[in-house]
Amino acid sequence: MLHFKTITEMTNHFGLEPPEHPLFFPNRPSKEVLATAHKFVNAEPIRSDYYIVALKRIIKGSIAYGRTKYDCEKGVLLFVSPGQVTMAEDAEFEHGGFSILFHKDFLMGHDLANRINKYHFFEYTINEALHLASTEEKTLQGIYDNMETEYFNNQDEFSKEIILSHLETLLRYADRYYKRQFLYREQLNSTLLSKFLDLVTEYFASDNLAKKGVPKLEWFASELGVSKRYLSDSIKAESGKTAKDQLNLFLVEEAKNLLLQPNITISETAYKLGFEYPEYFSRLFKKKTGLSPTKFISTFSGN
Repeated sequence: MLHFKTITEMTNHFGLEPPEHPLFFPNRPSKEVLATAHKFVNAEPIRSDYYIVALKRIIKGSIAYGRTKYDCEKGVLLFVSPGQVTMAEDAEFEHGGFSILFHKDFLMGHDLANRINKYHFFEYTINEALHLASTEEKTLQGIYDNMETEYFNNQDEFSKEIILSHLETLLRYADRYYKRQFLYREQLNSTLLSKFLDLVTEYFASDNLAKKGVPKLEWFASELGVSKRYLSDSIKAESGKTAKDQLNLFLVEEAKNLLLQPNITISETAYKLGFEYPEYFSRLFKKKTGLSPTKFISTFSGN
């Protein structure tokens, strides 16, 4: 596996011109470079220690992320965070795309350093890429052009601020377009929500809850073949609640049933629901119902 710790290591490996700035590199490959690029990028998996935003225009082939293969189309925007592994398989590229590589240290001193984590799509997998409408692609191409122009100008004290402003504008548009994609894929998201709820119901009906506790969202995401962030965001778009919210609702409803059964204490209820400490259960229950478990029992047992 290739592991690029710096952007310069990557440009040296692929025989590209070194970046003007070691922590930031916008790149729109020439037709000549694209003609031979597939020989390099199809060689082996690649891990990098920097962020990548890439508009891919792929003629054929696929990109693999982990165990997931994604057959790319024209006008697809991909987001890769530091440490993620990608690999192209028999991919050939069409001229017109771009990539933006930036290290987290380049963001230091700018508000984007604190906001980068709010852009959840950096944690999506390749098969959850952003499919762009032609007008959307044109908008992003224009933002990239402005960024590239500033980058290759004689840089001064204003350059970094201007470049990062363009970068965040691009990310904000991507966030908007993802919201559009969630709505456009309403049927797909609805199916994902249904599958998630079925999986939760099945898990709660088994003995796993008391034995193993409540699984983390990563487990549900893995079972459904999506990333944790995508699962939560798509379910929220469909239901108004995140996957974690939905899971907590199941817990509370199951808790209500148990609390009203005779001869079962609050502590026993907590342990049956997979809580290691009863006080954590009581805190969640009160947060979701407005009543402590003790108050709930006294209120409903007398009815």
